[in-house]
Amino acid sequence: MMKNFKFNPELDLMFERIVDVPRELVWAAWTTPELLKKWFCPLPWKTVDCEIALRPGGIFRTMMQSPEGQDFPGLGCYLEVIPNEKLTWTNALESGFRPAKQTAESLEPTSVEFVFTAVISLESHKKGTKYTALVIHATEAARIQHEKMGFEEGWGTALNQMVAMIKKM
Repeated sequence: MMKNFKFNPELDLMFERIVDVPRELVWAAWTTPELLKKWFCPLPWKTVDCEIALRPGGIFRTMMQSPEGQDFPGLGCYLEVIPNEKLTWTNALESGFRPAKQTAESLEPTSVEFVFTAVISLESHKKGTKYTALVIHATEAARIQHEKMGFEEGWGTALNQMVAMIKKM
């Protein structure tokens, strides 16, 4: 799906890391709801619920909870599933490739609609796994919003939590 993709720094965010765990275990952490809930958002936030239908068109749903107890739902659709190699999903679609419903807030002219597609790529590496996280945004404003929310730090912290969890398995 992503063969002809060209990274655009105005719209996209990406980081790569080498992690010292096998890619099959990284894949399992991304695709097993009970494992994903243990690491998916930086502590003290929690992922309290997760639903995964691991196939193109399948649901990827999470419920994150702030330290104050406020819930933040995430709903998306898998676009590409290549076991142990690549996982691609978007929040622009719901399961079954149905376009996501827009809220009244997202229709406001001053609103930044946070629509994105995420790609997690895994490659075997002599030290474990080369892990690449790419997030493609619809607008520069959405990319800036995601960056200000702490994309690299947040996704990096979650990855560190994942690696620590895998090492305890």
